[in-house]
Amino acid sequence: MEAETLHASLELVSGCGNVLSIEQRTALRSSLVLMHRDYRYRRVLLWGRIVGLRGDYFIARGEDEPGPEEEEPEQLRGVKTLYSLNCIDWSLLPPATDEIIALCSLVKGRFMGDPSHEYEYVEKKIVGEGDTAYTEENTIPIKEETRLIGTIELIQREAAVVPRGAYVKTPVGHIRVNQCFPGLTVFEAKKLSSYFHFTDTLEPKKKSLLEKADLEPSIDFLQSLEHDVPKGTWSLQFERGNSVVVLRSLLWVGLTFYHVPHSQQHGYIYVGTGEKNIDLPFML
Repeated sequence: MEAETLHASLELVSGCGNVLSIEQRTALRSSLVLMHRDYRYRRVLLWGRIVGLRGDYFIARGEDEPGPEEEEPEQLRGVKTLYSLNCIDWSLLPPATDEIIALCSLVKGRFMGDPSHEYEYVEKKIVGEGDTAYTEENTIPIKEETRLIGTIELIQREAAVVPRGAYVKTPVGHIRVNQCFPGLTVFEAKKLSSYFHFTDTLEPKKKSLLEKADLEPSIDFLQSLEHDVPKGTWSLQFERGNSVVVLRSLLWVGLTFYHVPHSQQHGYIYVGTGEKNIDLPFML
């Protein structure tokens, strides 16, 4: 959610329980403006809040200004992630790597709310064969800040959503904001195929020649939510008298996307415990 329209955007998803207190909204509105100025970001967005046992992590993302040879900024790249424990002071997180994501998947349970907290994962392996075989244990320390980096990246890859046509891909492969995006119609907004994963880590599913005939290469370069497995991962419904469509992820409970049909207003926010719902296939 963009910092400039934070209050209005939060109202559109308030029906899902993703609300912040008056004090938190006021502090975020002021601190995000200062972040925009101090870090010289082109745009600042509130990504969400990960609820911990002792404290909460407030997450924001800043988009860098375009380079000297670029007319417009490249989307999906040049985005920095920051976190705060009090909605005022922000710390920059390093980029997520495959190694960090792998370590993140080893930790189970709730976040503590302390970046310096260390989890201990005990790795067991059998050494030797036959009667001489024995179990060797190796303790791997994992800092909560590392887990936070990996969790944010996983949620971004698997649950970040944009409406079809909001971004375009240029002939040279750059991804830009579509300034001419008119918004989805009410009929289009009812279909799950009108929404895409906002990540370049997923390749679009291969389609038949008949299906390809209806595709536009410049806007259909991301993977549609209709191909997500298992079926039923997303809950779609209209609220406020069909004036806003809301998508909820059942895989990452707490991720909510909104879009106002016939307008460019769209965004998403995550408010949850940072735990993946691995029981989803058995719940559907």
